[in-house]
Amino acid sequence: MSAHSLPEHEAVWHSLEVNEAVELLGGNADTGLTSQEVDSRLQKFGTNELEESGGRGSWEILVDQFKNIMLLMLIAVAIISGVIDLLALQSGNLEPGEVPFKDTIAILAIVILNGILGYLQESRAEKALAALKKLSSPNVRVIRNGKLIDVEGKNLVPGDIMLLEAGVQVAADGRLIEQSNLQIRESALTGEAEAVNKRVETELPEETSLGDRINLVFQGTEVVQGRGKVLVTRTGMKTELGKIAEMLQSVETEDTPLQQRMTQLGNVLVSGSLALVALVIIIGLLRGGNLQELVEVSLSMAVAVVPEGLPAVITVTLALGTQRMVRHNALIRKLPAVETLGSVTTICSDKTGTLTQNKMVVQSVCTSQNILKVTGEGYAPDGDFEVDGQSIYVEDYPEVTPLLVPCAVCNDAVLQQEKGDWIILGDPTEGALVTLAGKAGIEQDQWNSKLPRVGEFPFSSERKRMSVICQVEQIDTGVSVIRDVDPAIGNLVKNNENYLMFTKGSPELILQRCTQIFAGNSAVELNQEQRGKILAENERMAGDGLRVLGFAYKPLSEQPPENSEEQYEQELVWLGLVGMLDAPRPEVRAAVNESREAGIRPVMITGDHQLTAKAIAKDLGIANSSDRVLIGQELQRMSDAELEKNVDDVSIYARVSPEHKLRIVQALQRCDKFVAMTGDGVNDAPALKQADIGIAMGITGTDVSKEASDMVLLDDNFATIVSATKEGRVVYTNIRRFIKYILGSNIGEVITIAAAPILLPMGGVPLSPLQILWMNLVTDGLPALALAVEPPEPDVMKRPPFSPKESIFARGLGWYMIRIGIIFAIITIILMNWAYFYTRPENAVAEGLDPERWKTMVFTTLCIAQMGHAIAIRSNNQLTIEINPFSNPYLLAAVVLTTILQLMLVYVPPLRAFFGTHVISLPELGICMGFSALMFVWVELEKIFFRIIGKKNV
Repeated sequence: MSAHSLPEHEAVWHSLEVNEAVELLGGNADTGLTSQEVDSRLQKFGTNELEESGGRGSWEILVDQFKNIMLLMLIAVAIISGVIDLLALQSGNLEPGEVPFKDTIAILAIVILNGILGYLQESRAEKALAALKKLSSPNVRVIRNGKLIDVEGKNLVPGDIMLLEAGVQVAADGRLIEQSNLQIRESALTGEAEAVNKRVETELPEETSLGDRINLVFQGTEVVQGRGKVLVTRTGMKTELGKIAEMLQSVETEDTPLQQRMTQLGNVLVSGSLALVALVIIIGLLRGGNLQELVEVSLSMAVAVVPEGLPAVITVTLALGTQRMVRHNALIRKLPAVETLGSVTTICSDKTGTLTQNKMVVQSVCTSQNILKVTGEGYAPDGDFEVDGQSIYVEDYPEVTPLLVPCAVCNDAVLQQEKGDWIILGDPTEGALVTLAGKAGIEQDQWNSKLPRVGEFPFSSERKRMSVICQVEQIDTGVSVIRDVDPAIGNLVKNNENYLMFTKGSPELILQRCTQIFAGNSAVELNQEQRGKILAENERMAGDGLRVLGFAYKPLSEQPPENSEEQYEQELVWLGLVGMLDAPRPEVRAAVNESREAGIRPVMITGDHQLTAKAIAKDLGIANSSDRVLIGQELQRMSDAELEKNVDDVSIYARVSPEHKLRIVQALQRCDKFVAMTGDGVNDAPALKQADIGIAMGITGTDVSKEASDMVLLDDNFATIVSATKEGRVVYTNIRRFIKYILGSNIGEVITIAAAPILLPMGGVPLSPLQILWMNLVTDGLPALALAVEPPEPDVMKRPPFSPKESIFARGLGWYMIRIGIIFAIITIILMNWAYFYTRPENAVAEGLDPERWKTMVFTTLCIAQMGHAIAIRSNNQLTIEINPFSNPYLLAAVVLTTILQLMLVYVPPLRAFFGTHVISLPELGICMGFSALMFVWVELEKIFFRIIGKKNV
């Protein structure tokens, strides 16, 4: 078959027989491809590499920062101010001691600073695909030209014959041709910890989900044991890993709610400012005002309306929130995610390792006479055995120890303690059995000595069972030979038999080979009624989501030879059932309850079996027994519209593939849900990137999932998400608090500046652009930063999340800022009118003071009034005297420091010269302080008014 007639990777390979697949790709299972065929196919299909689409470069990111409408207005103001200074310099009209271009330089410095801050937030290179590529290009052993050779993974082509062995990483997708005891860990792709037993001859339905395609291998997965020969069917971007890469690059990043709100804020401020500038100039010209003075007023208004310090304050606030989250084991990778967490309405969580411990734990043991519940967490051999809710001693139940001993000896895993933690070396399922035995005091090393293994019939996917042959230790006393064996095990051995064979595996298959059952202290005949009860209990355990193993034994008089399993694994004696589960994390139940109280719905999305998923979800409170489970096959048949109709009612998704996870997140988002997605596998990366908040696991998470996420859980603890959500809500509340503080002041400044040329006989600009920058950066900025660390409100996690689509002016904030801005302006304008006439030349001559000092009085009043506003705004409803003043010591420090700095601008000559202020007398300073205090009084009176009418203030 020529390369040009090969299928374009579209075949449903798991539904084909091996010979069909080999023939379809024109390969040869024995000799592989020829060099000419490889070259031809490389040209047709390309190299076996993941392709990267272009993204924004560094320069593009930097330029984008200066497209912000507020920064554009500031740039325009700086240019106009620079032109005015240039004309004044050329005409010699500069005031004595005045520094030219200082306003221009100061404004451009702020513009550049804000641009750099934005660039630093956005310039983190997207590394998710780079991490994905690490999984995709190992070296691989193939058959070509009839010879065995090693080639780079990128040079594989469809039709190649690839050989696998334990420890290697699979370099491409393929159909199994041969296998021997092949187990592959696909957790990076499916998210499930348990290795998958692969089979060659199986033909599967076309709709079989990814986790159940046991006749295929996938790029990026790892061979745990065994060996295999594979026909390469898909390479590069056509592999399952390639599909994930394609989905990852197709996900478009949208602005966070905070970024959208800041854009809206900028649009409102700039449009409002331009309208007010036009109004002032028109009214001023109609009254015969000087155009240059009106332009200067307009420049001051434009600078006043833009909260220059706001981006820096928000960045620092988010950074402080990030530091607090790190102390709670949540690492924020993208600053806006701090605030975004507060808007989450739905948490889509992977099961394995996120809601569960990623450790198999035995939950139930069923003997011939009793059903025992087993307690304990993880691999620690600590826990109790309970019957009917009461703790029991294993020694009092003679049929239990014979079941637990084979859990220790019919086992290849090793339990050991490292740095206080119990870990398993080997298969997690076998590790759970060793731990179970340890809880009963049955130590593996001790029993391996008592019952040394002398032979075994290994597990295989075809046999679905494993047997070990143990020799019963004998002691020669000189008089007679006696067996040195525990009395509980001694009941299993007859007088003339020195070997015990223990068998474990599929309950149904082992039960078929049993003719007796161990009951009490001896083996008795196994009747049909007992068989029915065993099978019913097996079904019940499986229905609870447990993975169930059956155990049996057989006493032997001789050691069986190799390859005689079919002869000896007959006429077994049934011991019992052991059911295990990847147990839920103990702290997750409380976290789920707290999430629900906070109006956040948890949703489980897993590649695991639906029964297991439902059992875990029910246990954690995510769903109840009557809730529907939507599996991947059903989801695959649904249209996007049908899926949207179901997402509000489904809390469990099982047997899903990577594209399903992405569709679920997108469907929730189209239903106006604000989605956080947790995950740790490669398969989670596209959904993590698509979600409003992607949350990766720090311990078990792959590099790919971490790079695609907004936040990493350092302890892999679902409860940490709740703490992070709380912090996000606190951050958003504090951002709203200092925005209304800053903008309320700015509106007061704008109205005051606009009123000056209209109300005063000689006009004039009360505040220069440099003084306004000082107010916006220092007297606004320092208290605003202190307000950013205000402690959380008591009900922060007792209310539903605020809509991420709500305006920054929502819930009365816009009206508050306008109202407070008007009060600011009224207080300042009254002071300005009085000061303007009070400082006329006749008074100035008498006092020896500059008649322009009325401008400094206006400047000082505005600045000090903001300090009172900052103190009063700590709470929307509590009076200041009702709040502990030391619960936020940073605010007290900021108010004192800012007041001192403001006075230095008035009374320190170099600063006075640079900022263009004038000395004011102490009585005049006292008058400024008095007018400033009115702002504090007003805000406190508002709280009392709203309390009287029974309405919450904003």
